[in-house]
Formats: sequence, C-alpha cells, structure tokens
Amino acid sequence: MYTAVLLQHSHQHLIKGLLRTPFRRYHFIFPSSTHLRSGISCAQPFNSLGFHCSKWMLLSNGVKRKLCVQTTLKEHTDGLSDKERRFVDKLYSGLIQGQRACLAEAITLIESTHHRKKELAQVLLQKVLVYHREQEQLNKGKPLAFRVGLSGPPGAGKSTFIEYFGKMLTERGHKVSVLAVDPSSCTSGGSLLGDKTRMTELSRDMNAYIRPSPTRGTLGGVTRTTNEAILLCEGGGYDIILIETVGVGQSEFAVADMVDMFVLLLPPAGGDELQGIKRGIIEMADLVVVTKSDGDLIVPARRIQAEYVSALKLLRKRSQVWRPKVIRISSRSGEGITEMWDTMKEFQDLTLTSGELTAKRQKQQKVWMWNLIQESVLEHFRTHPTVREQIPLLERKVLSGAVSPGLAADLLLKAFKDRD
Repeated sequence: MYTAVLLQHSHQHLIKGLLRTPFRRYHFIFPSSTHLRSGISCAQPFNSLGFHCSKWMLLSNGVKRKLCVQTTLKEHTDGLSDKERRFVDKLYSGLIQGQRACLAEAITLIESTHHRKKELAQVLLQKVLVYHREQEQLNKGKPLAFRVGLSGPPGAGKSTFIEYFGKMLTERGHKVSVLAVDPSSCTSGGSLLGDKTRMTELSRDMNAYIRPSPTRGTLGGVTRTTNEAILLCEGGGYDIILIETVGVGQSEFAVADMVDMFVLLLPPAGGDELQGIKRGIIEMADLVVVTKSDGDLIVPARRIQAEYVSALKLLRKRSQVWRPKVIRISSRSGEGITEMWDTMKEFQDLTLTSGELTAKRQKQQKVWMWNLIQESVLEHFRTHPTVREQIPLLERKVLSGAVSPGLAADLLLKAFKDRD
C-alpha cells in the first residue's frame, strides 16, 4: 500500500516515526523552494532508512497547499484480505441502500479502538466519502444534509423535544438521524446510553435512527468518531442530523465545530439564567430555545426569553447574514416547534446563499484533521517504550512533590524527542 506524503523539509525524525506506522511504503513529495533549489529526489536520501520510493515531483506554492496527502481508494484497499474486502463492500452497499443494520455496524466499526478495525474503518470512510462527493455534485454542490447541534443543561427537555421534533420531520418526508453523545463516567468508564428508552416513538420510526455514543473520556467527548458517524449517516440517506450533548461544558465546543447550526435549549425557572450558562456557549448559539413554555411556566419562560434577547444584543456578531434569535416552545403541546423549524430553514437558506455555510464546513474539515492529529500524537507518545517506562516513576515523583509537573512533562517530552 503506497501513501503519498508532501514534506516541506526533510525531517528524519518524522520519517523514522512513519516507519513504525502500519503503512510502510510511502511516496515522498518535496515542493520546490529556495531552500531545496530544484527539489530533491526521495530515492537518494531515504534509502538508508529502509524506504521504497518510486517517484517524486516538484510542486508550485499554489499546488502544495492543496496537496498535502494524496491517497486513492485503490491504495487504501490494496492491503486488505479477500474476507476484509467483502466485509467492507457489504457494509458499504448496505449503507448506501439505507439499511439501518449496516449503518449501525459501520458506526460500531469506526468507534472501535482495535488497530486493524481502525484501518478497515478508514477504507469504508474513504468509499463513503467518494460516494458523498458524487451525490453532492448531483445536488448542484449543495450539502446533502442539515447538521444541527442541540445542547443544554440536564433537565432542559432535550429528549422530549427531539422525539416530538423528529416525528414531525419524518411525517414531512425527512430522514432523521440522532447522534446522542453520552458522557462516560470518570470513575467506572461506563455510560448509561439510555436515550433510546426516552424516545420510544421515534426509535420505532423506520425513517429515524438513534445512536447513543459514549465519550470514552476524550476531550470534548465527540472529537474522534462523531464526525465520521455524521458522514456515514449522510451516506445512508439521512438528510437531517441532530447531534445531542448532555450538560453545559467542553463537549458543546466540540459539537459546534461539526454542525451547520448550534441550538441551545434552556428550561425556564432555573434561577439566575445568565450566570448559569457559560458566556462562550451563548456566543456559539445560532438559536436559543426556551423549553417547557406551557402551564405555570409560561410567565418565567417569557421573562427568560426577554433576558436572553437583551443579552444577545451585547455579544459580538459572528455572521454577516444571521442574528441569533430567542424563541419559546412546548414539546408537550407542540406550540412553537413548527415556527422553530421555519427559523432553522431560514438560517440554512441564508447561510447557504451567502456562502457562509460552505466556508464553515471547509473550516470544520481542518479542525477535524487537527483533532485527529492531536489524539494520534498523544497516543503515540503514551505508547512509546521509552516514555512508557518513565511515566510511572515520574508520576510518583510528581505525587510526592519531588518534581514539579512542568519539569516531569519536559523530561518525558525530551525522552520522546531523543528516542532515536
């Protein structure tokens, strides 16, 4: 399996690190520059490191930004056995035909931390990505799905709202996918994953798919697999993706980096509302929704709506075409939910026409790439033999106060850098 890699400079540490990855054969591509003069052939300097290089090319400054890593579908599938290739093809064909069982199995595959399964997941994702791009071209370049992030404190009525909202959308002919991010316990490492039990009607709907996913303790809880799950759901024909997070914390910032619209759900009668919610999350919200606006709670809901309308006026404007709105709804009576959907469609139309939605998705792709790089580098750091040997000793010294955390971190990083 060959992977083409563009290198700005000939960093031997990076190249030796690549030798330890599962993909051992690389095509190195060096850009022409004043430093490299006419460029440098990869065959000469790296033969001593054990690389097989069969080609090199010179790139202008304009092209090198676009071509950082070139990998084709054929190169992805070259290293698979016949059984693995049949398995990936079965998942892919079932997924694009809209089979929920294949979608569920595909998401389980991308969530796996098993080394070989992660490779199979990347092959499947590459196939889905090609299909996704073809479908977007047939759709005149417009996005295939509307991605909506839903967040709010516990007890805000998110599950009740999603069930009512989801049923309304499926009745209108949409296919709805709900990806519920469930925080994993720091103590036991487990998650409840109980969202399906609270959305009984929607979970039985054949045009809806609900998938609770554990965070597994990653920062933000959603960075590794939620983006990939969104891509698979879109490949499966779901045109509205709802990503639900629990609580008000780090996961909201991660979700905001992967959706087209971020909706904040707030319950009425929650005390000092403006103090209770982080300012940063209010700034990210494209729409603030006050839930449970029925019965005795109508008056407090109106008061909170007025408070947030005033508060949003003070925040910096993020979009040239959209001003965040505050609305009231009741999931019990259904009041305000149709109007809320109309507001969401208005947001989608305005941002799509102005080009903001396309620019936002492009930026999100870059954020996704760097999130994966950070996670992979940290995993590589932790599992490196030299570092792994020193971690318990330095942890004990930090706990006893003999070494400061900063010095311990510097020593581990030095050991990692000097590993060769």
